[in-house]
Amino acid sequence: MAEKIIMLNDLRAPALAVPALPDAPTGHLADALSRPLHDLRISVTDRCNFRCVYCMPKEVFGKDYPYLPHGDLLSFEEITRVARIFIAHGVEKIRLTGGEPLLRKNLEHLVAMLRALPTVSGRPLDITLTTNGSILARKAQALKNAGLDRVTVSLDALDDAVFKRMNDVDFAVSDVLAGIEAAHAVGLGPIKVNMVVKRGSNDDQIVPMARHFKGSPVILRFIEYMDVGASNGWNMDEVVPSNEVVRRIDAELPLAPLAANYTGETAARWRYLDGGGEVGVISSVTGAFCKDCSRMRLSTEGKLYTCLFATRGHDLRALLRAGHDDLAIAGAVARLWRGRDDRYSETRTIHTDGLQRGARRVEMSYIGG
Repeated sequence: MAEKIIMLNDLRAPALAVPALPDAPTGHLADALSRPLHDLRISVTDRCNFRCVYCMPKEVFGKDYPYLPHGDLLSFEEITRVARIFIAHGVEKIRLTGGEPLLRKNLEHLVAMLRALPTVSGRPLDITLTTNGSILARKAQALKNAGLDRVTVSLDALDDAVFKRMNDVDFAVSDVLAGIEAAHAVGLGPIKVNMVVKRGSNDDQIVPMARHFKGSPVILRFIEYMDVGASNGWNMDEVVPSNEVVRRIDAELPLAPLAANYTGETAARWRYLDGGGEVGVISSVTGAFCKDCSRMRLSTEGKLYTCLFATRGHDLRALLRAGHDDLAIAGAVARLWRGRDDRYSETRTIHTDGLQRGARRVEMSYIGG
């Protein structure tokens, strides 16, 4: 494979710079392109029990893969401290990701700690979680009791054989569906189901997935296969453009466009003409949405990434463990965000496999989707 695959313990991110003068948060922080900081995505583990071909393929993430030792992971107390600092800058939404976040022991304790944090606006903090659904049925009630608002579940096929080929660990569709049902039963909604579409692998599942979730409380979203990291062998020929996804569904289940729920929403929304709900398409390759991106990402071991397609992070953990106070760390975060001018998807050409081919790109399983 031509590109360098970034092993987690090979990353050498520079520590964030603490400003010489205090830089107190004001509740609003804009980057170099005037995009506000509104969302924080927190990866709580680099481990996953699936080996999805587009994210953690077995040939890379095998039994000898060097996962992070527990001491390198941010503690729940450190994560909560970081969240509090980001909330002071205007963050109102936190998404917990992985890897598979439910593999992090006692994750509901972290949810409860985050739930206790007030926002600058006085609105409740929006706390969400993305999961593969494998153990969601067992954890749904505890997560809801702790204060989680809703979940997004990854499900790449309805046909069991196709799904097992995609997750590559022989995990059954029925178990994920049971997790979705359990989440709905305890009120973790509205539930979103994300399907990554890879041509030749699972694109025959587009219409069956749409039929299955049509008329249900679940919002199904189709995601273009992305060029994240270096381990998945991304090729543009395997991308099914969102407009093709919409055409396939519309041919059998007529659709009409819907307006976005909010500025910066990644999915374009479509409703069924017969009133059977809606679907979404996320055009992460063919239709960039960088201009409204308001997300910062925090890795499992405390590195900040200003873009999903980043080639390096910035070490926040070093500041946390060096005794700096919240004001100093908030100033360092502000400096990083104000200098942010990332717009990878806008500058990528869809006729190649990325402008940064050969660069050290970070893996999705490390910073979450």
